[in-house]
Amino acid sequence: MPHFQVRVAEQHLDGTAEPKLIAGLTDAVTQVFGERMRALVVVELFGVPDGRWGVGGVPVDGPAPDITLHMREGAFHRPEIPDAPARLIAAATEAVTAALGATLGAGATVRLVGVPAGRSGVGGQVV
Repeated sequence: MPHFQVRVAEQHLDGTAEPKLIAGLTDAVTQVFGERMRALVVVELFGVPDGRWGVGGVPVDGPAPDITLHMREGAFHRPEIPDAPARLIAAATEAVTAALGATLGAGATVRLVGVPAGRSGVGGQVV
């Protein structure tokens, strides 16, 4: 199951950005893997207050979004979907840009984390 965790400065989550981010990131996965994935995409948004984010040992106010997508490792290497990681990174960045603007999109960090088969579960069962 594709699972996004998005950390963004709290002031950018204004009630209108959240639905755009959730829909856009869900669309990013469906653009790459097809419509059948839509129902499986999970998006979590975490607002980080000013002063609670640091770079180089110094607090930073209003940093660019940090996006992590966890999904099965094998999905990133499917021969019928060439360049899946590059396509996911580009689509996720476009979703952030559409929801939060070009400045934040240009600095967004996107991290893809592959979960090996047998290392995730639902309802107490390994899937």
